[in-house]
Amino acid sequence: MIDGLRDHPLRGALNAEVHSRPFANLQAPERISHLALLSGERGAERDRQHVALLCERFAVAAPDAGENHFMADFGPFRLKWERHTEFSTYTFFQNGAVEAEPFAGFSVDLVPRDWLIALPGDLLVAVHLDLLDRSTPPPDTARLTRLFGHDNIVGSRVSGGSAEVWMDFTVQDDRFSRILLRDTGLRPRQAGRLVQRFLEIETYRMMALLAFPAAKRHGGVLAAAGERLTAITGRMTETDGIGAEQALLDELMAFSSEIEDVAAATNYRFGAARAYYALVRSRVEELREQRVEGLQTIEEFIDRRLAPAMRTCEAVSERLETLSRRVARASQLLLTRVDIQLEGQNRDLLKSMDRRAHLQLRLQQTVEGLSVAAITYYLASLVGYLAKAGKAAGLPVDAAIATGVSIPVIALMIWLGVRRMRRVLAREEGADGKH
Repeated sequence: MIDGLRDHPLRGALNAEVHSRPFANLQAPERISHLALLSGERGAERDRQHVALLCERFAVAAPDAGENHFMADFGPFRLKWERHTEFSTYTFFQNGAVEAEPFAGFSVDLVPRDWLIALPGDLLVAVHLDLLDRSTPPPDTARLTRLFGHDNIVGSRVSGGSAEVWMDFTVQDDRFSRILLRDTGLRPRQAGRLVQRFLEIETYRMMALLAFPAAKRHGGVLAAAGERLTAITGRMTETDGIGAEQALLDELMAFSSEIEDVAAATNYRFGAARAYYALVRSRVEELREQRVEGLQTIEEFIDRRLAPAMRTCEAVSERLETLSRRVARASQLLLTRVDIQLEGQNRDLLKSMDRRAHLQLRLQQTVEGLSVAAITYYLASLVGYLAKAGKAAGLPVDAAIATGVSIPVIALMIWLGVRRMRRVLAREEGADGKH
């Protein structure tokens, strides 16, 4: 230990996460039943509590709060529970129970029926897998047809030839699909990993396909939406006038809202499909398949059946993103045109206001001139009255001369006063503009 170094608060949790979902150790023969139920992103606690009910019935320690993985031996069977983002898987193991005829019984039959019926969520995957030991002879074509009920079977040698597998990716009448695995040289932990891969291929394949119905449902809608958008953008060059452009912009905004509604409804599902499909591809590659003559390999089946559906989902997702970008560009272009129109209107309005201001200034100057003349007239009249009063009082004053002399003096004083007032107002307006 190095003294003085402080561990990151998440170091222990992050390291434990790597080891949080260990593989089961399996020893052939083994009978396995696997269920995957879609319970939603908020269903983890409800799923965990349901597992706790089974543990209580068999007097087994229940999973701790917050745990997403649990393995326990219930006596007649063993259970492995895993919680994923939006679904939970329940895998039941029964060792040493495979009889001479595979699929003659199932480990899920040992689980209390009432507990199974009450499992939270909707059943999406159900698989019976029988692991045969190496002493069991490999089944011939007739026996495989009898076991699976048809001859459309996929099979190969896997794990470098350490095992042989046959499966059909078909839901049988009992609502389970079937996988037959024969051990030809697997170690217990290697067998657990291999079984886990097959169960994950089935589970992630179905989870990826959840996006396919949405892709088919929205594919035609998006094609029509693309044509509609083309028509809208074509009308942009024919539209003239701020009113028409504003109406076209409103139509484009409504169209954009429809596209965003589709995106909100599908983005998560399409993103999840890409992730699940990548997991399927990864698990298939880990099988290290070797061809068995006359049988289609699992990789070939995935390429022929699952890959086209995923390409459809990807194409619809890309079309949705392209439409969203086209709508954004068209909206921006139309907004630019509307802004240019508004700027032109504002420019014309400012010119009109400037002309009005000039006219008001001219009118104000005219009024000010008239005001100076009127005030001069009244003040000169007062001087005339004063001169007449002085003459009546015996002063040697000529009223007409006094009035005439006062007129330019009064006019000059009034003009200087008005000029000074203008300067004061101009200084105050300049100070307000700086603030």
